[in-house]
Amino acid sequence: MTRRDLLFRAITDERVLIVIVGVALLWRAVVSSDETVTICESVCSGISLSIIGWLLLGYMYSKSRKPTEWPVSSRIYRGIALSLLVINIYVAIYYGMRWTGLLHVEVSVSRDYVYQDLRYVIFIVYYCVSIAAARYLRGMHENYRLLIKESPKQRAIKEALFFVMTHERTLVVVIAAAILWRVAIRSNHEVTLWESTVSGISLIIWGWSIFGYLCALSVKVKYKPDLRRVIQYVALGLCAVNVYAVSYYGLRWYGLIWRITGETTETYVLQPQVFKDVRYVMLVLFYCAIVLLAKHLVKAYEDYTVPVNRCSDKRL
Repeated sequence: MTRRDLLFRAITDERVLIVIVGVALLWRAVVSSDETVTICESVCSGISLSIIGWLLLGYMYSKSRKPTEWPVSSRIYRGIALSLLVINIYVAIYYGMRWTGLLHVEVSVSRDYVYQDLRYVIFIVYYCVSIAAARYLRGMHENYRLLIKESPKQRAIKEALFFVMTHERTLVVVIAAAILWRVAIRSNHEVTLWESTVSGISLIIWGWSIFGYLCALSVKVKYKPDLRRVIQYVALGLCAVNVYAVSYYGLRWYGLIWRITGETTETYVLQPQVFKDVRYVMLVLFYCAIVLLAKHLVKAYEDYTVPVNRCSDKRL
C-alpha cells in the first residue's frame, strides 16, 4: 500500500471524521460563549469551510474524469461534486455578505448566533459524510465493472414516473419555477408569513421525501456493500441539510408569529431580501443535484457488477 493510499484511508476514516465534527462543535461553543461572533471568528469559520469544500469538490471532479470499467461511478462522482458546488457557492455568498457588512442578522438578534453555530456544524457534517462516501466510492470506481447490460424494456408506470421526475429538463423547470416564485413574492419587498410558509413547507416536504427514498434504496442494496454505504452517507448528508432547512424556517416562523401577535419586545433587524432569495434558490438547486445523484445511484443498483479480479485478468 502506497503512502498516498495510507493518507487517503486515514482522512476518510469514520473516527477521524467524528473528531473533525467534534472540533467544529467545540470551536462554535467557544465562539458563541459570549453570544456574539466577531469578524475574526467569522473569517476563521468561513475560510475553514471554504478550504474543505473546494478541495473536496476538486477531488470529486478529478475522480469523475478518470477512466473506469464501471461508468456509473463517474456520474455518481459528478453528482456529489455538483451538490458540493451548490453548498460552496452558498457558503461564499453568505460569508461574502457577512464580511462586507451587507448581512447582519438572519433570524433575530437573540437567536442569530445559535443559528450560525447550527449552520456551521451542519456544513461540516455534510463535508465529512461526503469524505466518508468517497472511501467506498473509490473502491467501486476502481474495482467494479459492468458485467451485463440489460436490453431496454418497456417501463412500468412507477419507473416511468421516476424517469420523468429525475429528468434534467424537469429539474430545469423546477429551478425556473423557484426563481419565478421568489420574484413574485418579493414584489412588495417583504415576505409575509404565508409566503414563507409555502416556501418552507415545499422545501421540507421535498427534502425529506428524497431522504426517505434514499433510505428505502439502501435497504434494497444487499449484495453491494460499498454502494450501500455510499447511499447511506448521501442520505445522511441530505438529512443534515434538511435539518438546516427545518431549523431556519422554524425559527423564521416563530419570529414572524410573535411579531404578528405583538407578544414580543425583541428588536428585529431585517436581512437583505436578496439573501432570502439566494438561500431558497440554493436549497432548490441542492435538492435538484441530489435528485440527479439519486438517479445515478439507482442506475448503479440496477446494473450487474462484480469485483474485478486483477490477478485473474493478468493470468488471462
